[in-house]
Amino acid sequence: MKIAVAGKGGVGKTTVAGTLARLLGQDGLSILAVDADPSSTLWSALGISSEVAKNIVPLTENDELLKERMEISGAGSYKEVFKLNPQVDDLSQKFAVEGPDNISLLVAGTVEMGGSGCMCPSATLLKALMRFLVLGSDEAFVMDMDAGVENLGRGTTTGMDALIVVAEPGRRSLNILSKIRQLAQDINVGRILAVGNKVDGPEDEAMIRERVEAEGIPMLGMVPLDESIKAADRKGMAPIDLDPNSPGIVAIRKIKTRLLEEFRE
Repeated sequence: MKIAVAGKGGVGKTTVAGTLARLLGQDGLSILAVDADPSSTLWSALGISSEVAKNIVPLTENDELLKERMEISGAGSYKEVFKLNPQVDDLSQKFAVEGPDNISLLVAGTVEMGGSGCMCPSATLLKALMRFLVLGSDEAFVMDMDAGVENLGRGTTTGMDALIVVAEPGRRSLNILSKIRQLAQDINVGRILAVGNKVDGPEDEAMIRERVEAEGIPMLGMVPLDESIKAADRKGMAPIDLDPNSPGIVAIRKIKTRLLEEFRE
């Protein structure tokens, strides 16, 4: 099971991704959680301590690793020559940190690109890593993508079994659904699914459902606005550790069950 979680910034995709990973791990699955968001906060949603997290260097910011694996020569962004098929099969074993509930966290990082045709060592390494994990890994993994559509545009999620789009009740959040759906279809993502988040009443739910159904995207479920999730963020805790039976966590548990049903169908 290879899952990517996407959405506009601030919709709560990291909370959904981290909680889903914890719940799947509690089911006995071995989970590799991949953080490809430049904010790199998946560790908190997973329940990994800040002391461990502060020592993590994202792979795309690890200059020694890039020089070693990419065999970079030359100087300057337009003069560099580097390897296009770097070795990546050992990166999760060497650089992942252990978390609770059978989870390992790999902070891949992201890449700032000036245009769709940009080629750089960090982008090439990240694409190679994602391709290896999708095609070669025997672990289940959950990838927290960067906000918006950048990773989809770069093709780093090609071949995922499922892309979960998290949306909140707001036009800016919902307007991105169409673009995400189009890009995901272009790169052969197996399933595109939706989760509504921060839902505060029937009007919010109706707004999300109307737009999601118009895009033809199956809905996994709705997560209510939950003060416990906000409190967990303030305390620097994983929401599932602060209150495993809060309304939001109960809703994500149901979404996890529905997700597994999707894979059985």
